Amino acid sequence: MARIVALSAALCVGFGFVSSTLAAEAAQRSGVSKELREKSSQAIDRAVDFLRKQQLDDGRFADGANAPAITSLVVTGLLKSGHVTASDPMVSKALGYLEKHVQPDGGIYLEGGRKNYPTAIATMAFAAANTNDQYRSLLDNAVKFLKKEQWDESEGITPEDARYGGAGYGRKTRPDLSNTAFLLEALRDSGLSKDDPAFKRAQLFISRCQNLTGEGANDLPQAAKIDDGGFYYTPAEDYNPGGGTTGAGLRSYGSMTYTGLKSFIYAGVGPDDRRVKAALGWIKRHYTLKENPGLGAQGLYYYYHTFAKALAALELDELVDVDGVHHDWRGDLVKQLLAKQQPNGSWINENPRWLENDPTLVTAYVLLTLDATMGKK
Repeated sequence: MARIVALSAALCVGFGFVSSTLAAEAAQRSGVSKELREKSSQAIDRAVDFLRKQQLDDGRFADGANAPAITSLVVTGLLKSGHVTASDPMVSKALGYLEKHVQPDGGIYLEGGRKNYPTAIATMAFAAANTNDQYRSLLDNAVKFLKKEQWDESEGITPEDARYGGAGYGRKTRPDLSNTAFLLEALRDSGLSKDDPAFKRAQLFISRCQNLTGEGANDLPQAAKIDDGGFYYTPAEDYNPGGGTTGAGLRSYGSMTYTGLKSFIYAGVGPDDRRVKAALGWIKRHYTLKENPGLGAQGLYYYYHTFAKALAALELDELVDVDGVHHDWRGDLVKQLLAKQQPNGSWINENPRWLENDPTLVTAYVLLTLDATMGKK
């Protein structure tokens, strides 16, 4: 995971009473109990009230270089919660702020700042608000920009290069799995076909972030050092929050393994693929909500976010771990999140790494987590 992920880290959004009904129906299908659904709804109301108080006069939800990305995460979380509409003054003001940072090249970022990550998250926010296709031109231009951010032949490299198919903080910066995942989610939310070459290129990069050898899997030498089916941050250099070096192997850890799994699904890889099965095998050996496996409390809420999206994308309502224990992961996760909500409606991580001591950021993560957990794919 990178600093910007923690910021700096699905498109079925309804509105008003209709959206609440749809969300409740989806939750019922997912197996989440009526009691937990009601408590979750109350928790979301408190979170919305908290976020409303955090908004600045110009519509953003943060200061400095991270303002567009955090604002976009908040907007996406609010809209996907089903408790706020795009016409709510809080959301419309935030979208107005983001529109002011749409650049001539189609990106959505602060001049002189990082480009890929804020554009990807802003694309997700505008896609969630695009109820009448009013943002179609903006989204199409953002997609063109994001596709240029992906490492491919336009950077003068071939598929044999470890960077191929990935994306970093900006064009020509080192690609990593987290930035690549957000790019893929933005492309998917925008409506881009899974047949698009961008998804195919990404599959190669995702594979090279997995500790898995054999046909069709990671062809880099470090994969054989561990070969456990889990994922690490980047194959492009020896930076890995989970530890290790390419010589000794890059150790798998929780948030990147769930990120890799969901990215495979988003990029069109099916559940019967051996790479997906190997990732699920790692998850069955490390199932927990007490920590981010391999990192402890670091990046815990980003972990919850990827945990929910990956298992929802795989359409799993129950997970049986390596010991044969059956886990209602949706119920487990909702209970964990409800227990961690602060009296003011926010969530916060006492461990400050990747800015998870920022309650606005973390509360946005939780809204996105609950959206995936309550049954929407």
